[in-house]
Amino acid sequence: MKPGLAIGQTQTIEIEVTPDMVAYFEGELVHNLYSTSVLVQHMEMAARRLLVPFLSDNEEAMGCNFEIAHLAMTLPGMSVQIEATIVEIRDNKVVTNIEASNIRGKIARGTVTQAIVDRDWLQNRMKEISVIHNIATEKHSRSQAAYAS
Repeated sequence: MKPGLAIGQTQTIEIEVTPDMVAYFEGELVHNLYSTSVLVQHMEMAARRLLVPFLSDNEEAMGCNFEIAHLAMTLPGMSVQIEATIVEIRDNKVVTNIEASNIRGKIARGTVTQAIVDRDWLQNRMKEISVIHNIATEKHSRSQAAYAS
């Protein structure tokens, strides 16, 4: 990690909620409100933007823990400000407090923890998972074919 990352640093992003950011499950509209899953994605993005300038070329930041409370509703067309503040740096983990607000006030709060990992390590783990997935898929396909015959 490059020097300079410190407790207390903040990053704020602004998001305009669009119709594709509302709550859908299995292709069906649940309610025409900013979905919690998209909110969490935006909270992670704010935390990540704090770290990116300090990552070395061989490093990547990965979200590894989220504790989020979605407190209030936001309609499409409304703007949301999301502020991430670094509160802890330990080993390869960076913890950020996150607050999200719209024109009416606070809509969410929580923490996002990101792990700083070596890119080569990450690529190797992804390859391992891919091999395991391919083996499992092939085995499942063979058992389905045997069952069908």
